[in-house]
Amino acid sequence: MKKRILTGLFSILFLSAFNFPVMGQEEHGSQETATQGQSKEKFDANSFIIGHVSNSHEWHILTKKNGESVAIYLPVILYQKGTGLHFFFSGKLAHEHEYKGFRLEEEGEYAGKIVAVNAAGEVDTDNMPLDFSMTKMVIGMLGAVLIGLWLFISLSRSYKRSGISYPRGIQSFLEPVICFIRDEVVIPNIGYKHYERFMPYLLSVFFFILINNLMGLIPFPPPFGANVTGNLAVTMTLALFTFFIIQISGTKGYWRHIFATPGVPVWLLPIMIPVELIGMVSKPFALMIRLFANITAGHIIVMSLLALIFIFDSIWVSPVSIFFVIFMDCLELLVAFLQAYVFTLLSALFISLALVEEHH
Repeated sequence: MKKRILTGLFSILFLSAFNFPVMGQEEHGSQETATQGQSKEKFDANSFIIGHVSNSHEWHILTKKNGESVAIYLPVILYQKGTGLHFFFSGKLAHEHEYKGFRLEEEGEYAGKIVAVNAAGEVDTDNMPLDFSMTKMVIGMLGAVLIGLWLFISLSRSYKRSGISYPRGIQSFLEPVICFIRDEVVIPNIGYKHYERFMPYLLSVFFFILINNLMGLIPFPPPFGANVTGNLAVTMTLALFTFFIIQISGTKGYWRHIFATPGVPVWLLPIMIPVELIGMVSKPFALMIRLFANITAGHIIVMSLLALIFIFDSIWVSPVSIFFVIFMDCLELLVAFLQAYVFTLLSALFISLALVEEHH
């Protein structure tokens, strides 16, 4: 049964990313090239870098010398009040074309978003659609989830066959990592009494971040190459999970420390309570920003080094650029493991602060 479920999920992801008739050249690339005449278009490093680290409704592969682009156009799923559900591919909206009353904005306030347009071609702010589209980040996360399912279902089957014995096969890779998270991260911070309650979440968040970090280092094919953990919405969601677990697990001592700090005079509580509430919010905020900033910075540096080849427009720059890119990729490989570890460690530490028991 599990095998059939995995096969179905892989099929959906494969069809979403590859098999739909959306892979091809942009229709108007040759027209834009013709209008340029003999002049050579200047390389835009900013668009090159930001286009890689940001989310998108298409998976850009390459740009030809004549200006034409090859991309995989992803499914667009919209719901609009009055017109219902709409399903098509983002190629219909390329170059800010309008389709079924929708347009993908490339600049301005709604840049990167699909908006509703009226008869005059203006943004209809009163009838904006709900966007459930399969963007590049969504495909990347689905890929990470499927890889995680495959790894742990394979691990489960391996234990069923061999029982509890010395690690072999996939066990030899995953078991030391799981034991390390349990023995060096969770138990020292949360303790033997409570650690089993939080192990599923902490292991899930560790491997989710790690797999996405590693997938982001592989440039091609999809779903690899997406900057998932460098997306602020993703890191914010992970941080909110930790935040809600902390508040739900908080003991009486935890809440007493916030609203009636022991040893603090009553007249000082109006100052201390806001400070403690700010501390509650700052913990998940630090988790969100740390992961986002570190992963995004690494991608930007790598893409900036690659952009030097096109900025100088010289083949002699490429050996130096590629050498530093390889060096940065090695550092990013270390950062991929380090950031997953740090997020899990800090989550375990913050959860342990909510489990404080009152001393009589």
